[in-house]
Amino acid sequence: MDTQNPSAPPRAQSAPADNPARSRHHTGGVIHENTRHTERFVVIGNHLTQHKELSLLAIGLGCHIQSLPTGTPADIKSLASRFKEGTTRIAAALRELETHGYLRRERVRTATGRIITRTISCNQPGHRREPADTGCPTPPRTAHRPEPRPRRALPAVPQPTQAAATALHQQATDLLTGLRRHDPRLLLSATDTAHLAPGVIAWLEREVTPTTVRHALTTDLPDDPLRRPAALRLTAQLPPPPPYRTPAGPPPTPRHRLRNCDGCDHAFRAPETETHCRDCRAATATHT
Repeated sequence: MDTQNPSAPPRAQSAPADNPARSRHHTGGVIHENTRHTERFVVIGNHLTQHKELSLLAIGLGCHIQSLPTGTPADIKSLASRFKEGTTRIAAALRELETHGYLRRERVRTATGRIITRTISCNQPGHRREPADTGCPTPPRTAHRPEPRPRRALPAVPQPTQAAATALHQQATDLLTGLRRHDPRLLLSATDTAHLAPGVIAWLEREVTPTTVRHALTTDLPDDPLRRPAALRLTAQLPPPPPYRTPAGPPPTPRHRLRNCDGCDHAFRAPETETHCRDCRAATATHT
């Protein structure tokens, strides 16, 4: 009979000319049954879905983020609450996407001054454009003023005793304000002068003359711009305390020679200006 098997191909299939190595009888591989989307879909490039260096988790996460509506949270905590991979694996996948340009995270300041982190999804790395509005507008550039850099802490200087700080303060201040006469670079601000004064007083109370202090602060200065050399020298070259001296006691009471009282003729000790003893002087004062 001439009946043919309908399931058999009418003729042998030959391998494509551009792929001669493919088997004639190859029947494996994916087969697509595609239906055209008309709503709720996103276009994703094969450069992401078939990326040769991204992990499967990173590819899937990148596709998920590209499908999210603008403004949807895409931080690690939010993604970990949605998927079961956990924060560690999700964080690693986000870093992969950042490395290959599919994700960018930026810290911006809102109009109220609050700092937030924006996650920017890039469906084509290398084609950067302004991100869509997320409801948190960035203030104009002219409205934002850079914060002043904090002033560096002044170097520590020796501290004198309280008594010396009071007695020698003016002398130390005059010495510091006069340093500019020896080197114009030593023109000190009021803040630096007030900070350095205790260090100079600590030198002065160690019996160092103002001339010696001035010489220590102005001699052999480097040619480079100065960065508070006075504070460094006051600390590094601080002389030792003076030798201990036993405090001087009160002066000895003079011992007068014996003389006879002109009133009672008793002997007594007194300066030569006295002619009567104590008792006679008291009796004379009483009768007077």
